[in-house]
Amino acid sequence: MPEAAPSKHTNDLIHEKSPYLLQHAHNPVNWLPWGDKAIEKARAEDKPILLSSGYSTCHWCHVMERESFENEEVAAVMNEHFVCIKLDREERPDIDLIYMTYVQAATGGGGWPLNVFLTPELKPFYGGTYYPPVSKGRIGWKDLLFEINKIWTEDRAGVIQRAAQSIEKLQEHIESETATKGEAKLDEALSKAYDHLSGSFDYHEGGFGSAPKFPRPSALHLLHRLNLHYKESDPGQSNWAREMALKTLRAMANGGLRDHIGGGFHRYSVDGYWHVPHYEKMLYDQAQLLPAYAEAFTITGGEYYATVARQTAEYVKRDLTHPEGGFFSAEDADSLEKADSDHKSEGAYYVWTAAEVDELLGKEDGSVFRYAYGIRKNGNARPESDPHGELAGKNTLFRAYSAKKTAEYFKLPIEKVEELLVTGRQKLFEARTKRPRPHLDDKVITAWNGMMIGGLARASAALSEPEYSAMAARAAEFVRSKLTKQSGKGLLRSWRDGVATIPAFSIDYACLIHGLLELHYATLDAKWLEWAVQLQNEMDQLAWDKEHGGYFSVHTGSVHSVMRIKEDYDGAEPSPNSLAAANLARLAGLTGEERYLEQAKQILNLFHQTLATAPHAVPVMTAALDFVERGKQQIVIAGEPESPEFQALLKVVHTQFLPNAILLRAGQSENEAVQAMSPVGGKPAAYVCQNYRCQAPVTEPEALKKLLVGE
Repeated sequence: MPEAAPSKHTNDLIHEKSPYLLQHAHNPVNWLPWGDKAIEKARAEDKPILLSSGYSTCHWCHVMERESFENEEVAAVMNEHFVCIKLDREERPDIDLIYMTYVQAATGGGGWPLNVFLTPELKPFYGGTYYPPVSKGRIGWKDLLFEINKIWTEDRAGVIQRAAQSIEKLQEHIESETATKGEAKLDEALSKAYDHLSGSFDYHEGGFGSAPKFPRPSALHLLHRLNLHYKESDPGQSNWAREMALKTLRAMANGGLRDHIGGGFHRYSVDGYWHVPHYEKMLYDQAQLLPAYAEAFTITGGEYYATVARQTAEYVKRDLTHPEGGFFSAEDADSLEKADSDHKSEGAYYVWTAAEVDELLGKEDGSVFRYAYGIRKNGNARPESDPHGELAGKNTLFRAYSAKKTAEYFKLPIEKVEELLVTGRQKLFEARTKRPRPHLDDKVITAWNGMMIGGLARASAALSEPEYSAMAARAAEFVRSKLTKQSGKGLLRSWRDGVATIPAFSIDYACLIHGLLELHYATLDAKWLEWAVQLQNEMDQLAWDKEHGGYFSVHTGSVHSVMRIKEDYDGAEPSPNSLAAANLARLAGLTGEERYLEQAKQILNLFHQTLATAPHAVPVMTAALDFVERGKQQIVIAGEPESPEFQALLKVVHTQFLPNAILLRAGQSENEAVQAMSPVGGKPAAYVCQNYRCQAPVTEPEALKKLLVGE
């Protein structure tokens, strides 16, 4: 973490570990971290709380800090009239969720920075996101502070009453969404999901909807399931589901959303072409896009998808991995334009001028490279992608032309062009390492590490890359040693610089369990399954609603929580309920414990209205419903795991797209049928079963492949 700017003023955030809170530790605002001290101060002084939530790589958080929170005059108003609390939303997603839910209900929108005014009893009465420093077309921050103070001073009783009523009504509304009982119906959910995704699909550019465009790996995974679902009943819909997913994956990887020089993906595209991104890089995006490309490889056999997956894994290994194996959270969009400058701009680390490219590669090779990657002398950002002109004269690399078309244009052998592009990328990479790097948020978040463990494990299996499952295993051991209170028990939310104190939330449990199940799938090492079972039981004790089913996002023992929320929306991260439903269904198949399947069904039935009306909003949950209804296949391999014959059979399973299959090693299940399975003639054998009714075992990889693909 870079050192904070010199300042005479230091507030209480200086004692925190969060990079985001430390960024604000030298603001003239008397920020306090969320907790008893701040809340008791508000009650003792009878002042409203100003809660400002964000994260360390948030562009508009940086902007508002520069414009308002670093301003002595504005800070004086904040300090006089409010108890000011800074919250890292990545450390405390529970608190952020409550007040984001309020702001979205009150204003119809949300985002970060999130700025909410609360009564001393923590009830919100006004909120929004970014505010400009002065009023111009909309109210400015300083004027808003005076208005809020005036209302609080003149009508305190009314403010308190209305705040209590609004939170009560919001809680009633949240509960009403899951109040009706019903049964989740698979065909209805899949049909509705297909209709929405195909209706919103961008035929020309890939992806869904218009600008800005976000990668939605969970929706792409659901499309692959739809491809299987309609294969026999409607081949046309089946093929179109597949093409929507693959076209989107190609468009994202060819566009500026992907870092063509260093690997990995940026947060989202500001335009509809996947060209100019918001340059921030988040761990959770890499964690979900990596298996998406690996999955595409298993479906198509196309090396292009495998290459993108490998480059994404390499980026995570190089730039987001702690020396002991855990994964860091994010890299900022903003960075210094020059080492001797104090001015940061978005994308500075990633963009290039045409002259820079020519200087590095030479005029002749540079012209070929520039053609292939869409680099122009005046910059390549369209006006609508760069309304403020910040990218004038600069270029974000994207694959404008393939190596084949580039070779044809320059009348060169394609081999020479491919070699030139590889060499050119390497030279630009080496030159870029000399630039000031974006800020690294080096928190290790349990949920995001769980997703990355799962992504690496799935890619390891699909691409036959044992290094990736080794990376995943190291990260799992890191979480066990640094992010649990004792020997894998008592999960914690985040770790930085040797400190982890915040108890984990439902999303942390769900993501880590998912990661461990994927790691078991890749390695068949029973210890990962055993830990997943332990964590699932712990999650049930802390967050399961025994009366109605489903998981609260905040566990039942949480204090300072003015609302109880059960999330279902699968956004940038999957919701804890969606992922838990998938985990529980898999655990039922892996352990033979029917109670897990019953819990999964309870979750799906709890959210049956969402599955019936908006399954595209919950693609992870829709996929879980598909697994519950159709996940009847078990594949069991008997024999010595280290033997080449066992590994050959395992590779066949790993390299097929089998979203509804359970993979076990003989002896790992309480099921009597599994326990009875054994090698055949001294050779490892594979058993392919439906509801544990098994076909004759096979010992040869080709025979196993025929059973799996139905040849």
